[in-house]
Amino acid sequence: MKTAPIRVTTTPASTRRRAGLAAAVLVALGLAGCNTRSPETTGSIGDVSARQTASRQDVDALAERFNANPGDGRAAIAYARALRSNDQAAQASAVLQQAALRNPRDTFILGAYGKSLVEAGRYREAIDVLANAHSPASPDWRILSAQGSASAQLGEQARAQSFYEAALKIRPNEPSLLSNLGLSYALSRNLDQAEQTLQLAAAQPGADARVRANLALVLGLKGRFAEAEAALRRDMSAEEAAANVASLRKLAAQPNRFKALTGAGAPGQG
Repeated sequence: MKTAPIRVTTTPASTRRRAGLAAAVLVALGLAGCNTRSPETTGSIGDVSARQTASRQDVDALAERFNANPGDGRAAIAYARALRSNDQAAQASAVLQQAALRNPRDTFILGAYGKSLVEAGRYREAIDVLANAHSPASPDWRILSAQGSASAQLGEQARAQSFYEAALKIRPNEPSLLSNLGLSYALSRNLDQAEQTLQLAAAQPGADARVRANLALVLGLKGRFAEAEAALRRDMSAEEAAANVASLRKLAAQPNRFKALTGAGAPGQG
C-alpha cells in the first residue's frame, strides 16, 4: 500500500519551544530516553528537538522515495523523521509500520517503529514490537528506555524503573534516562528519590531543558517553588517561568495531584 504525500503545517520555532517547555512541566515525562542526537543510532528516528522542521518540498520528496519502495528501511526512517519533525507522529508510525511488515527481522526498523508507537500512545503494541527490537545478548539502551517509557505510560512503574535501570548499566549517568527514571519515581509518589535522581540528571553535561523542566516539576510538587522557578529560568524567560510555576502551584495544591500527574502523562519514550 502506498502512502500519499503528507501536507505539512509549520509552527514558529519559538512558539513550539514555549509550548514544549510548558508541557514538559505539566506532562512530565516526554520522549527523552529515545530522542537521540544522531539519526544513525540503532533504532532511532532522530531527535526532533535538534532538527529544523522539514519543508513541504522535502517531505514530498521523501514520500516519493518511500512510495517507490516501501520496503526500503532507510527511506522509511528518513520519511518518518521528516513527518515527526512536523508533529505528525501518527503518520510517521504508519510509515514505519509498513517498513516493519516488510522487514520483520530488521531490529533497526523494529526499534524505530516501536518508539513511534510509544510516541503515538499505542503502548501495548509498542511493548510487543520493542521486545523483538534487540536481544538480551546485545541490549540497546535506547530500546530499553523506550520499553520503560511504554511501561510507565501504562502505569507499570516498577517495570518501567527496571528497564531504565538496565539501560543505565549500559549508559551510566545518561541524563535522559535519569530524567525518566526520576519522574517514574515521582509517579510512584517517591518524591525524595525522584528529586535525587533528577538532580543527578540535571548535573550531567548533556542535560537539556526537558531534564531541568522535569526537575522543576518535582521541586514544585514538593512545594519548593523558588527552586523550581530558578531551574526553569535557565531555559525560558522570567515571565514564562513564572507562568509555569503558577501552574505547578495549582497542581501541587490538588489533593489528588499524583492522579492528575499520571493522567497528564507518564515517562515517555526515547
